[in-house]
Amino acid sequence: MSHIGLQHYLIVSVLLFSIGLLGVIIRRNVLVLYMSLELMLNAANLALVAFSRFKNNLDGQIMVLFIITVAAAEVAVGLALIVALYRRRQTTHVEDLTTLKL
Repeated sequence: MSHIGLQHYLIVSVLLFSIGLLGVIIRRNVLVLYMSLELMLNAANLALVAFSRFKNNLDGQIMVLFIITVAAAEVAVGLALIVALYRRRQTTHVEDLTTLKL
């Protein structure tokens, strides 16, 4: 059986971050953009937990706990803004965000 090392976790983390970055760069839908940003955040969390586990130190895992807590609040605010944008403009495209002047 193969041993799963730190490099395996970091490769998965880099792949997840790259997919998220590609989604942010290419897509123009606010929901897909938001999901891509969350994917990038989770890739960073995976790297922190992996480093924490292989260094036998709980600092990274404690930091991830706080990051997940803040991300939960961010999701609530972000989705509320997306819903407000959709109710006002009936669209979720990034180009329409510049037209939100009162």
